[in-house]
Amino acid sequence: MLTGIHFLLSYKCDSECDHCFVYSSPRAAGTFTLEQMKGVFAELARIGTIESVYFEGGEPFLFYPLMCEGIRIARDTGFKTGIVTNAYWATSKEDAELWLKPLRDLGLSDLSISDDAFHYENEKVSPAKRALAAAVKLGMGYGSICIDRPTVEMGADSEIARGEPVIGGSTMLKGRAVEKLLEGLPRRPWDEFTECPYEDLRDPRRVHLDGYGNIHLCQGLSMGNMWETPLSELVKGYDADSHPICKPLVDGGPARLIQQYNVPHEDEYVDACHICYLARRALLDRFPQYLAPRLVYGL
Repeated sequence: MLTGIHFLLSYKCDSECDHCFVYSSPRAAGTFTLEQMKGVFAELARIGTIESVYFEGGEPFLFYPLMCEGIRIARDTGFKTGIVTNAYWATSKEDAELWLKPLRDLGLSDLSISDDAFHYENEKVSPAKRALAAAVKLGMGYGSICIDRPTVEMGADSEIARGEPVIGGSTMLKGRAVEKLLEGLPRRPWDEFTECPYEDLRDPRRVHLDGYGNIHLCQGLSMGNMWETPLSELVKGYDADSHPICKPLVDGGPARLIQQYNVPHEDEYVDACHICYLARRALLDRFPQYLAPRLVYGL
């Protein structure tokens, strides 16, 4: 049952991080309009199961008035609200309080702040830490998102041979990370990747919406386009077994997706996200309705 909606308010960001799985950058576009956002909220009422609404990107604070209006609408509709941000705006603790106080007054439920080496590798007192301190002072709900770079570790459980090299760290190996962060990482045979370990594609609990109309089950894997078919209809009519990409992923993971569509492939991949991302990118022209937008694939 779908309970969470995440607005990708824009793909535009002040940063261009190596680990970004939606290829955000200062040059990216795809920003919601207020009219589009209001249309989405009307559809959420028709779905009837939504409990929380998040605003992320890209960097949602680049569109601060629009983000605030979205939070107000969500609050007035009865949803819990959250934001994911890199806190670039927290140039001082006092400035951070200035940005955050209106959000507190709007009843923001959760503030998630990226605070890791990808964003602030060389800063002792980072904007993220200033924003967190301001949130504490204002009595806001908050949390840190710390993404670690992929590392080589040794397997030590029953599913991985003891001493076998495996991947550590919390980076998702899709999007720009496939270009920037794969060097030196151990790989496994492609046909071992027989499940999706991260997304429940049969019964999704949350989806991401972008300004192009895509309903992301996973970044770049779309349920359909809500500007062409109403969001509530797509959600209520969704069936993984009828979806040309989700069905093979549910039945047998990225390996089944490759087998079903005879996708050219390498012998080995780092992890399930790595092989799935590249297999889907190879199928873009065949399934443009379900593998979108091309931006998320670096195109």
